[in-house]
This record gives sequence, structure tokens and C-alpha cells, in this order.
Amino acid sequence: MLNFIARRIASGAVLLVVISFLTYLLLSVPHIDVGRQLLGESATQSAVDAKNASLGLDQPVLQQYATWLSHAVRGDLGSSWFTSEDVGRAVGNRLPVTASLMLGVTAVTTVLAFLLGVWAGVRRGAADRFVQVLGVVGYALPGFLLTLVLVLVFAVRLRWFPAIGYTGFTDSPSGWLSTITLPVVSLSVVSVAGVSQQVRGAVIDALRQDYVRTLRARGLPASRIVFKHVLRNASAPALSVLGMQFVGLLGGAVLVEQIFGLPGIGSMTVTYATRGDIPVIMALVMLTVVGVVLINLLVDVLIGWLNPKARAA
Repeated sequence: MLNFIARRIASGAVLLVVISFLTYLLLSVPHIDVGRQLLGESATQSAVDAKNASLGLDQPVLQQYATWLSHAVRGDLGSSWFTSEDVGRAVGNRLPVTASLMLGVTAVTTVLAFLLGVWAGVRRGAADRFVQVLGVVGYALPGFLLTLVLVLVFAVRLRWFPAIGYTGFTDSPSGWLSTITLPVVSLSVVSVAGVSQQVRGAVIDALRQDYVRTLRARGLPASRIVFKHVLRNASAPALSVLGMQFVGLLGGAVLVEQIFGLPGIGSMTVTYATRGDIPVIMALVMLTVVGVVLINLLVDVLIGWLNPKARAA
């Protein structure tokens, strides 16, 4: 298992370097005079050139990337070109908001999707049709439309939850819960629809295996067969889909944070990307990649624990 984890960490590190290089290269392609944007149109060309030189923009792109990487591996992400704010501190202040959304959606998706998928796979009939219809509706319903309906009904009309804003957990646990409930529900619908379908299919396939018939012939209770044997074998493909859903949620968080006025990573990405603030954008990209690598590592470890054959992959 340790060798399995070591291989996954090594591949994640390589992926991090490759994506960081490609991102920096793409961000450097557009010819944007950062010095002119910072100093304004009235600034002299010599002042603009001096500003670009102070930012290292007069150097070749490869040298700029090497300088950034050498500082990044030491934990120095630099400062924002436009606000002079420390990038690490700025990202760290917004990270709890997005992390709250991601963890909340993951928890809701895991519980509901596995319950619905097992229920549909075991009971079949009306339960199976209900879960399939739910999956189709969840996929077909536009995310932005669902988000707007949730705000209109539960925030504006019923006033059960705030329409915008965020309260930290340390400030008020109940306030924190009320501010993330609607965003989590909005992001969870598609995830539950996708993962529950995968769980359903995996449970149905597992129930058709010979070992299940053998266990039934030995007189084992149906609940023990399902939760100890069938669910263990059906969890691996469902976990893979859950990991991919988590990656997709990072994109959906941008829209949700904008609508609900949440000061998270998603809204920060939009703000600084429009400015072309490379130090901030690189930090956000790297944070996203690290999150994806860690989630995939966790999924791979769980799958390897459930199915030892997967460790050799």
C-alpha cells in the first residue's frame, strides 16, 4: 500500500509541475502591458519599463517561470501586482469559504447518492424508476436556473436563508450553516444524480454475481449481504465518479459564489483573471491542482483498500 501511495504522490507532483508550466506559458502569451495598466495612461514609457522590470516581465518567459517556481516551492507565492497583497494570505482568507462548499457537497452527495443507489439497486421496480427519473432531471436541470429558483423561493419569499453573504464557522456555527445551505443544495443536485446512477448500476451488477447467490444459499441475511459484500464491491466505481464530480464542482463553485455573494476562491478567480494578475492566478491554479491530486489520491487509496487488485495499476 505504501508503494501504491508513493506512486500516486509522485505522479501528482509531476502533474503539478506540468500544469504550472503550461498555465504560466499560456498566461504570458497575451501581450498585456502590465506596467501601463498599473501606472495608467499618463505614465511615461520609462516609468512603465521600470515597473515591468521590477516585476520581472522584461525577462524571458522560461526564466520568469523558473523564478516563480523557485519561490513557490519555498512557500513564497509573491504579491499581487495590482493590490500588493500577499498572495498566500489572500488565498488563505478565501479558502475556508470554498472548502465549506466542497466538503458540504461531498458529504451530502456521498450519503444521498449511496442511499438512493442501493435502494434502487436492491428494491428495483418503482424505486428504481424513481431514482432513474431523478437522475435524468438532475442532469437536465440547468445549474444556474436551479440556483436562482432556490434564492427566489427560500431566501427572498420564505426568508429561511440569507440570499447573499457568508458567516464564518468560528463566528457563528448556525450562521455558517445558514449561509452555505442553499449553495450546497444547488451544487449537490447534479452530483447526487450522477453518483446515485453509478451506485445503482454497480449494485445491480454485484447482485448478479455468483458469490451473492452462494451467500444467499448459505442463509446469510439480505442486509448483511448488501452492506458487507455487495456495497464493498460496488463502491469502487462509485468512488471514481464521486472524485470526478468533486473536480467538476470547482467550476460550478464560480457561478454559485457569484450568485450568493460568497467571498471564495471561485469569485476571486474571476476578479483576478480579468486583471491578468499572474501571481494570484498561478496560486489559484496550483491550489486547484493540489486539491484535485489529493482527492484523486484519497479515492485511489479507498479503491485500493476495497479492491487490492487495483494497487497494481
